[in-house]
This record gives sequence, structure tokens and C-alpha cells, in this order.
Amino acid sequence: MRRENKSMKNKLKVGIVGAPRGQSFIRSFQAIEETDVIAICDLNIDVVEGVASQFNIDQKYTEFEEMVQSDLDIVVVSTPMPLHAPQSTLALQEGKHVISEVPAATDLQQCWELTKSVENSKKKYMMAENCVYTKPNILIRELAMQGLFGDIYFGEGQYIHELKSLNEITKWRRKWQTGRNGCTYSTHSLGPVLQWFEDRVCIVSCFGSGHHYEDSEGKQYENEDTISMICKTTRGGLVEIRVDMLSDRPALGQYYSLQGTKGCYEAARGLGDQPKIWLAEHSDQIAWQSLSDFEEQYMPEIWRNPSMEALQAGHGGGDYLEVREFVDSIINDTKSPIDIYESLDMTVPGLVSEVSINRESIPVEVPDFRSIKRFPEDLPSILRDSEIISWN
Repeated sequence: MRRENKSMKNKLKVGIVGAPRGQSFIRSFQAIEETDVIAICDLNIDVVEGVASQFNIDQKYTEFEEMVQSDLDIVVVSTPMPLHAPQSTLALQEGKHVISEVPAATDLQQCWELTKSVENSKKKYMMAENCVYTKPNILIRELAMQGLFGDIYFGEGQYIHELKSLNEITKWRRKWQTGRNGCTYSTHSLGPVLQWFEDRVCIVSCFGSGHHYEDSEGKQYENEDTISMICKTTRGGLVEIRVDMLSDRPALGQYYSLQGTKGCYEAARGLGDQPKIWLAEHSDQIAWQSLSDFEEQYMPEIWRNPSMEALQAGHGGGDYLEVREFVDSIINDTKSPIDIYESLDMTVPGLVSEVSINRESIPVEVPDFRSIKRFPEDLPSILRDSEIISWN
């Protein structure tokens, strides 16, 4: 239950760093009556001025350190990947609630520092993994939680989206998305599946298909074209994650599947396909049904009567719904929807996959930051000496 709406003067004050991606967050927060976006920050002053004018934002910054010391309740981190953890850490240390773009961090040192900052600050932290909030994924999560898939033992997540041209527009992607070999941009694929399993990944092996493409300077991409990360969960489940941001082919976007002893699910694959499901409890024979057939009985309230803001938001409504639930957790002082440990459950397997693929795809243990008390001593030995401890 949400508390009574805050008055205008008691609205939660929001500041956003990273203006280009931040515009989706601005729209979402401005659609929530308990919040007020009062500050925008970006290195490019022209972008700051333009966004501030478009969305009627008073406070404008080009220095994050200056913005984060101002009178804010919530800081939104929507900057390039290597800045997510350092800026989130600083904001938490300044006593702000934080919602950060994915992934949560780009190396294990960042993961450790971010974890300690959350634990010490007592503020809310959420990784903004919007794919867990799309309508089909929310419904599958509900069906899984009610046990209708039986004993879940296999899942898939795929992110197939050719982004070579975007590498040239946003240069950071050339290093942090396609400049590291491994399944390091995996949260969109892994996040929903982990929620369905209600489990975490404990071991990964990572494989690549080789190199077939060059960038605009004729240099080979460090990331192999298609990356497949095979994951074992703590309860013995198997998850396969595929990420391909380089292959010349039509985009698939996100694809998911789930298999249990009493049911299975496959997302749509385009050209008129639709999400399909089989549940033993609802069928006398093993045959597909449309996922939409189960909406009336099982759809959670969050998608029952979605607001116009949710329907118009990016990423299938995920951008708005993740913000809505994050604000509710602050107002009601409840658990963050995707807290620091769940954020790292979705992030760290992708980081560890880089160690696996660079060592002939050997299985590598995935650390659980819930149980790490000393860093890096408590890490598996193969990770203590690896490149993913701290990237520059």
C-alpha cells in the first residue's frame, strides 16, 4: 500500500546525472506526483541547457560532485557504464537514495565499494533493470512464484541487437560493451530469468563464436560476435545467456524461455509470433497456449490497469514501472525492488564470464557479495589475480 501523497513542499527531490539517457527517467519521475525533478547534470553544458529547458528543470550542473552535495533525496545515475558504481557510491555516501542504470558495476572492486556504501548508508539502492518489468516477464514471474511451472530447471535469456553504429556515436560503448570479451552486458538477459528461478548463479562458463567484424578504424572488436554464457544456479538449475551486439542481422531484442517439470514458456521471435506457454495445471494435453490467455487470472496488479505513463514509457513500460516501485519503497520504507545484492546477482556473472572466456572457457565460481567480509581475500583465487578486479 502506498502512503498518502506528499504535499508539494514535501515531494522527494530528484537529481539526474547523464542527460541523454536521463530523459526517460525525467519523464517517469515527472509522471509520479510524489517526486519533483529539480536538477540535471551532464558534462556537456549545451545538453544540460537543452534538457533543462525542455523539462522545466531549475538546477543545472556540469560537475556531479556539486550536484550530489545539493539538497536532493534521490540521485539517478544514467551515465556511461564505468561511472555507475563510483557515482552511486558517492551519492550514497552523501545520504541520497540511488537508482542506477545497468550494469551495477564494471569490476569487482566497484562491486565491493558499492556494497559497503549501501550497507553503511542505510539508503535505498536499486539497479534499474527495466526488462524485469515488461508485461510478459511480470506475468511469467507471477506464474513461477505460484509454482505453476513446477520445479524450474532451465531458462534462457538473449540480447541480440546490432550496435556497431552506436559504438561510433557513444564512444564509451566501444570499450565497455564491445571492447571486453565476455558476456559483460548481461543484465537484460539474466535479470528476468533469475527472478523466475528465485536463485543466483554460482558457476559460469563462457564461449565465443570468434571475430568477423571490424570497427570504423579497421580494428577487430575485442568482444566475439556471439557470446554464450552457461550458468549453474545454487540449486542446480541451468541458464543459458546469449549476447550479440555485433552480427549483421535483424534485431531480435530480448528473448526468453523457461522450463519446469509442469510447464514451459517461450517468448515471441518476431514475424507475427506471440509469447506462448504450456502449463500442465491448465491443459489436458501438451500443447501451446497464448500467454495472454492467463492475464485475466494471474496478471499482477502492477500491470492490471497500467497508467498512460507506463504505456508510453520506454522498454515496454519498464522505465516507468521500475521508478514507480522504487519511489514506493522509499515512501513506505520497504525493501528496494532490486536491491544491491540482487543487482550484483545480475551483474557479477557477466563480469566473471570475462575470466572464463579468456581462459579457454573454464568454469569459474561467481562470488556472492552477501558473504564477502574481506576484499579481495574472500574471492575465489582465480578472481583475485584477474583483470576484473579493477579495470582502468
